[in-house]
Amino acid sequence: MSAGLRGSDARGAALALLAFAIYSTHDVVVKFLGGDYSPFQLLFFSTLFGFPVVTIMLMRDARDANLRPRHPWWMALRTATALLTGAAAFTAFSTLPLAQTYAIIFAAPLLITILAIPMLGEKVGWRRSLAVAVGLCGVIVVLQPGATEFRLGHLAALTAAIFSALGAVITRKIGAEERSAVMLLYPMMANFIVMGCALPFVYREMPGPDLGGMALMAILGLVGGICLLAAYRLGRAVIIAPMQYSQLIWATLYGALFFGERPDWNTALGAAIVIASGIYIVFREDTPDVSNTRPLLRSHTRFSVGTAPRVGVLNRLLRRGQGPDS
Repeated sequence: MSAGLRGSDARGAALALLAFAIYSTHDVVVKFLGGDYSPFQLLFFSTLFGFPVVTIMLMRDARDANLRPRHPWWMALRTATALLTGAAAFTAFSTLPLAQTYAIIFAAPLLITILAIPMLGEKVGWRRSLAVAVGLCGVIVVLQPGATEFRLGHLAALTAAIFSALGAVITRKIGAEERSAVMLLYPMMANFIVMGCALPFVYREMPGPDLGGMALMAILGLVGGICLLAAYRLGRAVIIAPMQYSQLIWATLYGALFFGERPDWNTALGAAIVIASGIYIVFREDTPDVSNTRPLLRSHTRFSVGTAPRVGVLNRLLRRGQGPDS
């Protein structure tokens, strides 16, 4: 049985690596298009192209129910976090080197551990507390305060990390009681409406290839989510979750290949510190009697921008049957 589990974990890890390679390709498209278009325009069209696929997925849910959230204030806050995360992440990818953006956004799992204390009642011992502190020092190494100019892109990446973490914890808090359709549609509709209102002020006419790039973003986001879902179904979360850090390898490769980027030593060192801290927390939370809620393992492996389903929501939407939506 153990050999079978090891084989299942290996297949899950391989699928997770594929998922994060797809996600990294998505972010490269964002960076390409972000040089010419506002993040608001990118988010609007990414959401627009995602609606047909999501609609087909929602048609699988044949139960009689309304779309009113059971926790309206928490859902409103979660929706706001998705909006802010999307705008901030797209801004960061458009203006900063890919590897530097990932190194800062990778602080989100560390912030989840902090936010889980007041919001989920998680008890964090000194080992995880120390890991969080060390990881946040890694972010400081990347930012080099005082040595380099603090730009809009740095602020955007930090904002994306903070609100992505907050959104993940809220999802953990209310996800078991809210319907999948509600969890998916509210952030998407908010993106469509808010970004649509901003669109007249930032819109630039798009030629066919750029419009195709917008559609490609939506497809890559959905396919990446499906691959990651399959990975979690095959392997243990403690094996799958650290695979997200492979995005830094893709960022380095894509950055050098397409944008002439070379990560500096501070970015490499800071990223290594953040990643080491995140992996330690993942394995620490998998230890019995250490974590009751496990917000990192199950809630967050990719920042959510509200244009495509999160893995947990996708799991429920694709699950066959008409049992309780939990």
